[in-house]
Amino acid sequence: MRVVSPYFNSKSYIWAKGNLHSHTSISDGLYTPQEIVNKYASNGYDFLMISEHDMVYEPNGMDSRGMILIKGSEVTLEGPHILHVNATNNVFHYPDRQKVINEIVEDGGFAIINHPNWEENFNHCPQALLEALQNYTGIEIYNGIVRRLPGNPNATDRWDLLLSKGRIVWGFANDDAHWEETFCVAWNVAQVEKLSLECILDALKNGRFYASTGVEIQKIEVKDRTFHISTRNATKCAVISMYGRRIFEVKGKDIVYELEEDLGFPYIRFEFWGEGEEQAWTQPFLIDND
Repeated sequence: MRVVSPYFNSKSYIWAKGNLHSHTSISDGLYTPQEIVNKYASNGYDFLMISEHDMVYEPNGMDSRGMILIKGSEVTLEGPHILHVNATNNVFHYPDRQKVINEIVEDGGFAIINHPNWEENFNHCPQALLEALQNYTGIEIYNGIVRRLPGNPNATDRWDLLLSKGRIVWGFANDDAHWEETFCVAWNVAQVEKLSLECILDALKNGRFYASTGVEIQKIEVKDRTFHISTRNATKCAVISMYGRRIFEVKGKDIVYELEEDLGFPYIRFEFWGEGEEQAWTQPFLIDND
């Protein structure tokens, strides 16, 4: 049995906090791009992507307030919404979402499927489509604005369905910020060697980050079959596996878990709960039973 972890075990890294999904007054948000940047910088963020609908916003000349600004967009017309991360060119909103993803990859970026449990049918992006689409990097397992819209902001159910069928995609938490109550409610914390655009994109693309709505992870360590994860403020920790099974849980801010030799599942991931709605989610650890 071998565990494949997306994280560094080394202590020489930085945790970088950021949001990949925000809208400004250029599209349908309330605030200007600079006001958006100021809000996130004032809340301790290290990176930010302004993701206007169906257009790439150029942040040239903007005061980044010390943050790494990532170019991107949200492809929205004529189908389920898709984030285009690290965009250079606009990608057309083809109804065939596979063509959208293909062009995002050709442009040098990567794709994230947005808020799959949004809308009154809790089915903005049908599971069959999630399973059919290829070459996207992840899905939003938490979307902040859906707290105030029809649907469910949480989509870990969709994530576990994909992971259980062998589809390795990462889980992102984003604000989808439009107005005041939608800022700084969900974020991603990337494990990087230094604060640079290259390092942040590499971490996000390769699953070296965790998603959060308030729980802060301080250390992720894997040695052989033993996992040790420490947080600053969790009150309960759990191990989740195939089709959402909760196979182990413990109260407190830290968890030590030794993988059972006969577990027989292809992955595990960790969830954490804190005060109120505070949560955090690690990316999946793959288990090679061969």
